[in-house]
Amino acid sequence: MHQSGRSLKKRLLKMKLNGRWREDAVFESELLVDYLRNVTHLTGTKTGCDGGECGACTVLVDGEAVPSCITLAIRCEGRSVETIEALASQSRPSRLQRAFHEKLGAQCGFCTPGMIMAAEALLRRNPAPTESDIRAALSGNLCRCTGYVKIIESVQAAVGATS
Repeated sequence: MHQSGRSLKKRLLKMKLNGRWREDAVFESELLVDYLRNVTHLTGTKTGCDGGECGACTVLVDGEAVPSCITLAIRCEGRSVETIEALASQSRPSRLQRAFHEKLGAQCGFCTPGMIMAAEALLRRNPAPTESDIRAALSGNLCRCTGYVKIIESVQAAVGATS
């Protein structure tokens, strides 16, 4: 143990990250957001509140939106994890990414990756969500720049778009 009380013990972690299996030695106490940013260098996932309250760090774990700042990396053993970097295909933005750009759903952009990942999880399980469905799916994601109107419009535009 070191001074903060966290274990220094490492374990081998095998996960499918953005469609590719990888193995890394990680500390048992390492958070998924830190693993993604510091070990895999996928910095699209943002660290916001460090308490699972703002949604900036949202990633998909087995297709479900999960706050990576309160998820231990080792809890993803054998699972599929997707970050914002996984959505673009052949350097082309996904329909959600395009819609956020075209409909001005991103202001400063800090919350945008988490918003898009939460919306992606919604659209995978419900390809024709109502405005109420969208608001509920994004309720765990905070934006300090907007009144959410452009964000909701962006998701609605993505619903009407083809990938």
